[in-house]
Amino acid sequence: MTAAGPQAITTRRLDLLPLAAEHAGEMAAALSDPGLHRFIGGAPLSAEALRLRYERLVAGSPDPAVDWWNWVIRLREDDCLVGTVQATLAPAEGGRVAEVAWVVGTPWQGRGIATEAARGLAGRLAGQPVSAVIAHIHPSHPASAAVATAIGLRPTEGRQDGEVRWRMPAGAGRSNAPGPASRATRSSRDL
Repeated sequence: MTAAGPQAITTRRLDLLPLAAEHAGEMAAALSDPGLHRFIGGAPLSAEALRLRYERLVAGSPDPAVDWWNWVIRLREDDCLVGTVQATLAPAEGGRVAEVAWVVGTPWQGRGIATEAARGLAGRLAGQPVSAVIAHIHPSHPASAAVATAIGLRPTEGRQDGEVRWRMPAGAGRSNAPGPASRATRSSRDL
C-alpha cells in the first residue's frame, strides 16, 4: 500500500479491487438484501446514495493521521462484485491500529468468500507498520466471528456500540505492542 491508497490484492478466487465510485451500481445490487443489514446496521442504499458514499471514502479521511483503505470483492468465476473489505488505520496508544471489516452479499454467503477476502486483507496488513489488528463484531453474528477466528483474531472483553472487540493476539503476525484502538476518529465503515 502507498500513501495514495490500497493496491489490488489477488487471492485464489478473488480480486480485491480498490474502491471506486463506479462500483456503486453493482454494489448496490449486491448489498440490496435488507436482511444483510441486521448486523451491520442501516438499510440498503440506492446506487446513487452508495456512489456518494464511495466518493467520500475514496477522498479519504478528513483526519490526516487516519487512512481509509477500502476494496470491493470481485469473484472471478462469476465476474461480479460480491462485497467489500476495509481497513481503517489510525494512531492509538502503542502504535498504529488497523480496524478491519468485511461484508459479503447474501447470495454469495456460505462459500468462504468473506474468509478468503479477510485473509487477503490480513496478509496485506502484515507488511504494514501496525501494532494491532482489530474488528468489532455483533455478539449474535457467528458467521463474522468465524471469519475473525480464521484470520487470527480473538474476542476480548472490550465492547463498542454493543459489538465485541476482536483482536489479533500479540505475536500472531503483528508486533507485540498491545495498545488499545482509538475511537476518537470515525472508521470508514461509519460513513
